[in-house]
Order: sequence, then structure tokens, then C-alpha cells
Amino acid sequence: MWPELIPFIRGCEKMALVSLEEAVEPLISILPDVQRQAYVAKENCDNPADGLTQDESASIMLYTMEWGPADECLYHVLNKVLRSEDQRRQLRPWHLFLRLFLNALFRLPLLSTTVYRGARSDLSMQYREGETIVWWGFSDCTTSVSVLESFLGKTGHRTMFAIKSHSGRAIHRHSWLEAENEVLLMAGTQFKVISCLDQGDLHIIQVEETIPPLPLVQPPPKPAPSPIKPMPI
Repeated sequence: MWPELIPFIRGCEKMALVSLEEAVEPLISILPDVQRQAYVAKENCDNPADGLTQDESASIMLYTMEWGPADECLYHVLNKVLRSEDQRRQLRPWHLFLRLFLNALFRLPLLSTTVYRGARSDLSMQYREGETIVWWGFSDCTTSVSVLESFLGKTGHRTMFAIKSHSGRAIHRHSWLEAENEVLLMAGTQFKVISCLDQGDLHIIQVEETIPPLPLVQPPPKPAPSPIKPMPI
């Protein structure tokens, strides 16, 4: 079952814009290593691109970082919460981080292009031509088919999504994985399934972003304040 079709990331737009150190404090009980990872991310964002502040850029980098175990890694846990039926309650500790993270993403220019995403499993039964679907989590994509192939491999059940996106955000200049040509699609992005192709163990699904009747993610207030004073860990 999907969350209700209403702006489902709610509450964070009312939060103050704070430093990354402050933003992750409510997450410590959920992600025990998040403070150390946030420190590493921020140290690697001392000269951020795209006019972002150090904290904004570091929030994106922190999202792209992977550490174990998976159930204590930020992007794994955040997206699991976003896809859950109880996401409103579970999102409360995330509001400060999401305020900073969304502020950063909305300051990046929109990217209208074809991007690719994949899974090492057969997801073809979940998609039917002509259907409208919503991806509730943030979706990491790439503009490079070769990057996707290196992730998927060439054997076993695989699903490749060819996505015509109109509102992706190019995050590679702020990503821990800069070489992967990363484009991030917002949580709550809606798509229409255009076509499905089975090629043995490789399933190719073509989707195009569509505009829902109302925004599923509330944008941060404008203008967003930029200067943020860091707090020591």
C-alpha cells in the first residue's frame, strides 16, 4: 500500500535551517555512526559547487555515503522510512536533516534528460504499460549506461529503468561517488510506464516523469537563508 496522495514530506519546511551537525543530532539513536560520517562529509565539502553552502553540499554528500550495517546507513534507512506506511511518524527525527537536504536539492538546477537506474532482480511484474506509479523514496540514477552496467553486471536477473526525467538534480559535484554521474530524483516523483522489454534475464522498463495534480514534496521556503554557523561535534 502506498502513502496517501498528499504532500507526504510535511513539517520539515517549517523547521529552522541549521548546520549539518545539528541536523543529524536527532538521528544518533537511529544511526549511531552518523556524527562521524557527517564530519567526514563536511570536511570534503570545503569549497562547494553550485553556490551551495558547505552544510548544504555536505548534506548531499552524507546522503550518498554508504557504511555498514545497511540498517544504520543514512540513505538506506531514510528511503525505507519514506516507503513505509507509517512514514509520517517515523520521519519526525528526520525533519532537521530533510530541511537542509531539500534546501540543497531545490537550489540545484532542474535537469531534463534521460537517466538510468537498475536493480539486481526482476521487477518487471510490478510495472505495466500505461500505468502511473510513484517512487516514494529518493532515487539515485546515472546519465551513463556503462556506470549502470558496472553496477548490474552482465548475468543474472536484472532490471534497468530508462527514465525520461524533467526534474532531476545533478548531484555529482556534491557526491561521495563523483565519477558515477549521479542524478537524484526527488522522493514522491510520479511516472507513467511507457514500455517494458524482456531480453532474457535483462528487463528494460521505460518510464517518463509526469506531474501530479499537487506537489508530493513541499518545497522549502524562499528565499532560503544561506549562512550557517557550524557547531563542533
